[in-house]
Amino acid sequence: MLDVINPADGSLLARVETDDRDAIAAKAAAARRAQPDWAQRPLSERKQALAAFRQRTIDERERLARLLSQEVGKPIAQSRNELAGLLPRIDFFIDAIDQVLAPQTVLDDASAGMREEIGHEPLGTVANVSAWNYPYFVGANVFVPALLAGNAVLYKPSEHALLTGAEIARLLHDSGVPPGVFQLVRGDGAAGAALLEQPLDGVFFTGSFSTGQRIAAAVAPRLTRLQLELGGKDPVYVCDDADVAAAAASLADGAMYNTGQSCCSVERIYVHRRVHDAFVAAFVAAVREFRIGDPLDESTYIGPLAREAQLGVLESQIEDAVSRGTRVECGGRRLPGPGHWFEPAVLTGVDHSMQIMRDESFGPVIGIQPVAADDEAIERMNDTRYGLTAGVYTPDPMRARRVLARVRSGSSYWNCCDRVSPRLPWTGWGDSGVGVTLSRYGIEAMTRLRAWHLRGGQAQT
Repeated sequence: MLDVINPADGSLLARVETDDRDAIAAKAAAARRAQPDWAQRPLSERKQALAAFRQRTIDERERLARLLSQEVGKPIAQSRNELAGLLPRIDFFIDAIDQVLAPQTVLDDASAGMREEIGHEPLGTVANVSAWNYPYFVGANVFVPALLAGNAVLYKPSEHALLTGAEIARLLHDSGVPPGVFQLVRGDGAAGAALLEQPLDGVFFTGSFSTGQRIAAAVAPRLTRLQLELGGKDPVYVCDDADVAAAAASLADGAMYNTGQSCCSVERIYVHRRVHDAFVAAFVAAVREFRIGDPLDESTYIGPLAREAQLGVLESQIEDAVSRGTRVECGGRRLPGPGHWFEPAVLTGVDHSMQIMRDESFGPVIGIQPVAADDEAIERMNDTRYGLTAGVYTPDPMRARRVLARVRSGSSYWNCCDRVSPRLPWTGWGDSGVGVTLSRYGIEAMTRLRAWHLRGGQAQT
């Protein structure tokens, strides 16, 4: 059994029965049996089931949002935003799936009687090991295109979002996805390890770099298709010609939204010396306006951290920075319990000898460092193991492109940050992971290619 704890007040929300190794093996076997029939169904039926799932999230949005806020501490307005943002992702996958799966003719030589086609077929049975910070977003980035492409999915939500994971499974089953095709795996790291022991055709993980390393090592001997969406230490550069007030407001939101618990949260800010002091003043003023409070209160912007252990991580990063001479402009302390509360912190006088500028924080803390010129900003932005997102604030589009072209990151932002689009690939460099979700490439990741050599004129597949 696992206890589901409300991070806002420490109260017990539920006790959830978990799956042992035998139960997980049985679910994997059932998924493999169910997958061929699901893949053989007309694509229109699979699309209809996912469209019904979309409608059910609308019909039950308020209840689902409240449960998410209670389970992970996400402010209720942001929980509603996540459910609303799920809709265009589902729409994109449903609209794009026909074209992605359609056979592609690359040669049609009537004189030689030879036709060549590229086909896309489902991988088979895949594991979707998802994250707690955006369970609808990061889960649906995998299971929606996987199901549309004809795969069976063994879905393991984070142990910090078990109740939301169970709701996702219920909604899919009620929408016409057979229970054998979408299997819910309940448990913590031990359940995840048991899941990886099963004969899988693909493993799709979202979470920390350290866990991603262990997953990669576990599946490597079997050469299983693997995708890892890992962390980030996402930098932004504010140029000397930027609108300081607008940049500060945008980046304060980018750093503190979801209490800073996003892989693409802004975690490092570099500001041209000419505007550094004005930017810091505006940024601190914006952060001070964020209301800390009950996640179910409509006016709350900063909720509790989902995991108690992260409080110690943030304290350690700030203590390390202070010991090396940084200045804490605001916040930076654990707030009285019950619950996992941390006051948003803004640090200046930071440098890359400090943990806060090197290691992922995953919380409401940010370091701001002055730079003398674009070249120095680029050097600082690239001084990291990660490469998920990077941004530049300037009215000059050519300057932004010149800077971002030299920064190693999967996503590049001009005058915006902390943004994800279903039409664009989500990927990263270095320790930010391997593989891609979203976009047409994210759908293709759920398939294997078949090369068709067809002699005899208009032979059909």
